[in-house]
Amino acid sequence: MRFLQFLVIFWLGTHAQWALAFLPIQQWQTANGVRVYFVENHDLPILDLSIEFPAGSSTDTAATSGRARLVQRLMGMGAGGLSEDQIAETLADVGAELGGTFDLDRAGLSLRTLSHQQERIRALNVLAQIIQRPEFSEQILERERTRIISALKEADTKPEVIADRTLMKLLYGKHPYGLRESGEPDTLTMLKRQDLVDFYRTHYTAGNAVVAIIGDIKRDEANHIAEMLTENLPSGKTNNSLPAVEKPEPITRKIAHPATQSHIQLAYPGLSRKDPDYFPLLVGNYILGGGGFVSRLMKTIRETRGLAYSVYSAFIPYREKGPFEIGLQTKKEQAEQALQLTRKTLSDFVEQGPTKKELQAARQNIVGGFPLRIDSNRKILGYLGVIGFYDLPLTYLEDYVKAVEKVTVAQIKEAFQRRIDPAGMVTVVVGAE
Repeated sequence: MRFLQFLVIFWLGTHAQWALAFLPIQQWQTANGVRVYFVENHDLPILDLSIEFPAGSSTDTAATSGRARLVQRLMGMGAGGLSEDQIAETLADVGAELGGTFDLDRAGLSLRTLSHQQERIRALNVLAQIIQRPEFSEQILERERTRIISALKEADTKPEVIADRTLMKLLYGKHPYGLRESGEPDTLTMLKRQDLVDFYRTHYTAGNAVVAIIGDIKRDEANHIAEMLTENLPSGKTNNSLPAVEKPEPITRKIAHPATQSHIQLAYPGLSRKDPDYFPLLVGNYILGGGGFVSRLMKTIRETRGLAYSVYSAFIPYREKGPFEIGLQTKKEQAEQALQLTRKTLSDFVEQGPTKKELQAARQNIVGGFPLRIDSNRKILGYLGVIGFYDLPLTYLEDYVKAVEKVTVAQIKEAFQRRIDPAGMVTVVVGAE
């Protein structure tokens, strides 16, 4: 890991002077229009790659909820004449690992394999079949549908799941972001094999694909891999636009539950990936509730009042405005007190902004901890996927630190006042007295 060790040492010594040369991202398109993002790294005999598509849960409708997740789930369970067992056995024989990505915007698959040619070719041949020739067998569809529905019904008894589902419905209403990622039992029951096939042909196309690669290979080898994995994908590109996220009604929903504690969640439409307020809100949130024990919410709710063991706030960016969330658990008899104090802490922060001391500490912690975000090939692969999928600049990682260091108290205050309405939050309390 000489490369990564040197990167960390260099970073800690120079902070924002980190040069893109230490993570040179190469970018090109394949013959059929697939975008490829590649970092060459020969420190380990490992190859990591992913391929992602705009095929997340927001591509479903209320009537087809769960279809997108089911497609992504079944792709590795039979493809190109290979059975589910044959796929698993072949990958195990060469020490390769198959993974996946799925969220509101994205769906995809990932592979980690040895870079030695013999093992690499076998693993990549399997992945190529999965990506380009998934079978969606009726038998496996029925099996997985049953498993998912059973898991959903069990999850629906848990207070944290109830709180999260209710929160997203209140926050997004009929917007596609309000759909449950894994679907609903009723809609899953109605899905047919042809629904999955049609969805795959529409969304898993060359024009929609983004390939990210990092590891012990050269540029020409990376290009060959990208071509081989995608040359037989359906052609075309779908319209990936989503409706704008509207302000929600400021509703508080209290739900009875036998849990010993109340689960409290608040939310408001937050950030998109290319949001002009991205960095002021990011740094401000670290001060408010994203910085663990040094955050205002933690100091106020836990240390000063002892109302909760943990409390957090977070911005979750997507193509459109993802949720800004605050969450905590507390004793039932303290739930109302904890909720009111959480709201006051947020309101005070929005009104007054952070102090210079808080900002300085936040910048130092974010910048100082950044090497841990890119200290493995898998983490870098994740960034490559985000950069490619959201069409961010190749200098994103370099720009990230520079942008954090430039954030001012005034920018944070203005951004929060412009973007977050404490009185407009939706609120869910599960386990209310």
